[in-house]
Amino acid sequence: MAEQQEESLISHLEELRGTLIRCLTSVAIVLPFAFYFSPKVLDFLIETIIGNNNITLNFFSPVEVFLIQIKVAIVIAVIICFPYLARQVWLFLLPALYENEKNFIKSVVVISSSLFLCGVAFCIFMILPWIIKFGMSFATSNITAVFGIANIVSLTLWLSLAFGVMFQMPLITYSLIKSGIVSYETISDKRRYVVVLLLVLAATLTPPDVISQIMLFVPTYLLFEAGLFFARKYRKKEEENSAE
Repeated sequence: MAEQQEESLISHLEELRGTLIRCLTSVAIVLPFAFYFSPKVLDFLIETIIGNNNITLNFFSPVEVFLIQIKVAIVIAVIICFPYLARQVWLFLLPALYENEKNFIKSVVVISSSLFLCGVAFCIFMILPWIIKFGMSFATSNITAVFGIANIVSLTLWLSLAFGVMFQMPLITYSLIKSGIVSYETISDKRRYVVVLLLVLAATLTPPDVISQIMLFVPTYLLFEAGLFFARKYRKKEEENSAE
């Protein structure tokens, strides 16, 4: 029995290793193409975030912009490969699911990718320009705002990935309930724990400032409630079908 458990653990670790290798390989293949377009994407990000604010970004070392372009290229590659990455993750999880759940999981990749892109777009076009304006509001005649390009871009990339990940919340909530892993009543009754968990995640995934944390927490919690709403409708539909 112990030998079977050990073989099973080794088998799962090998599958996980293969999944990670395939994910990293896909990003590595796309990375050179992403790096080619990274300067244009960087200019687009800066123009979108800064907007009409009279801000000049500064860099403080000869290779700083080059390193930033590499970071931008990595994020571009991850975004492009995200459907494939999501598919690999779900394929890794498929052996643990029932056959009727596998059919549902196939549609999850498209939904997950769409939510990820929505989270990234929401961050870039809505949240980051507001953060810049909020920061500029503290400038006075004696205090001048000087922004480094590395800080702005790092904040942009990190928050974009954080919003993309946290926007998976309605899908995670709905999937857990639909697959029967947890019940609707369990999640609904434990809302206060979900709030604490989301606050911790928001604090972990964002820079150490309250504004960014609140900006990430609020839409994520609303998406959690949206997941509960659709799960409730699904449960109601299942009960009606059972009654018929």
